[in-house]
Amino acid sequence: MKNPSYAYFCSSKKKLSSFFLQLKKRLLVGWAVVLGVFVSCAAPSSPQTEFVLGTVCSINLFEYGRPERYRALFARLREIEDRMSVNKTGTELDAVNEAAGRAPVPVHPDTYYVVEKALEYARVSGGAFDPTVGPLVKLWGIGTEDAHVPNPSEIEGALKKIDYQKVLLDSEHHTIYLTEEGMALDLGAIAKGFAADELAAMLRQWRIRRALIDLGGNILVVGEKQDGSPWRIGVQDPRSGRGEYIGIVQIKRDKTTVTSGVYERYFEQNGKRYHHILSTRDGYPVQNGLLSVTIVADRSIDADALSTTVFALGYEKGLSLLEPLDVGGIFIFENQEVAVTRNLSSQFQLTNTAYRLSPPR
Repeated sequence: MKNPSYAYFCSSKKKLSSFFLQLKKRLLVGWAVVLGVFVSCAAPSSPQTEFVLGTVCSINLFEYGRPERYRALFARLREIEDRMSVNKTGTELDAVNEAAGRAPVPVHPDTYYVVEKALEYARVSGGAFDPTVGPLVKLWGIGTEDAHVPNPSEIEGALKKIDYQKVLLDSEHHTIYLTEEGMALDLGAIAKGFAADELAAMLRQWRIRRALIDLGGNILVVGEKQDGSPWRIGVQDPRSGRGEYIGIVQIKRDKTTVTSGVYERYFEQNGKRYHHILSTRDGYPVQNGLLSVTIVADRSIDADALSTTVFALGYEKGLSLLEPLDVGGIFIFENQEVAVTRNLSSQFQLTNTAYRLSPPR
């Protein structure tokens, strides 16, 4: 059964190229501006930053910052990357994909859990979120020097390999089996959320009372700011460079914000821009009038999956998915209209006059 659409942070098994080095430099500058303006505390330490999980990751423990703590947190991120990345050979996910159509592969509980959660979102979204999108992602190569528009026959072939219902999990032996040769899992739309939650769990275990985790725009705040005021998180302007924002979300404590948007990764060919959010309905970048979707939730793994799912579904269907959940959403449209779910409307302030706010729903 073909799924209606799918949103995903594109990646490739090819070695990281100069593209990613330039990306790293831009993200470092942009996020330093955003985080410095909106989430500073009275007595912060310098945030620690590394390039891991295919993006720039920054952690600020403020007055609780210790070198050994930062080392342990980034080691955990690298551990997750070494299990779940498709940018590296030799990972568990790579082994699962290589064995597609031949045999189940035993994996660590971390990998099993994330795949299990990805399949849950595939089911509840009716297939809008599908972790087997790997063949289509690899074909487009967005985010690498090989990015290009595939020919229609190539896209048709990749679409035939996408079907979350053909992923078999064995909870007793912790194995994952892709039942058809050529299938490939890709967890880029959910793994960073899992990683952020894991870091937050470590911080709570250490009894750290406040911290800021930013995994390439997956932002999670732990505890409260020192002065008791809300954390202020800028919502990226999808029409401008990183660090420019359209408004501010105020969060009191222990929340996460994750955004999926057309500005994150893209390339241009023959004067047309192709973004990284791909549809499994037709195999091309999703075109539904949205520029970005930001989700505010308690857990980053949920916000990560929902941001991509809701973008793929579009505004009406995406809003219907969010309504029974205890999460908030911010939708930015191509016509520069901004829609905010009712449960988030009192926490969001539109600051960019180029955009207009629609009534909450």
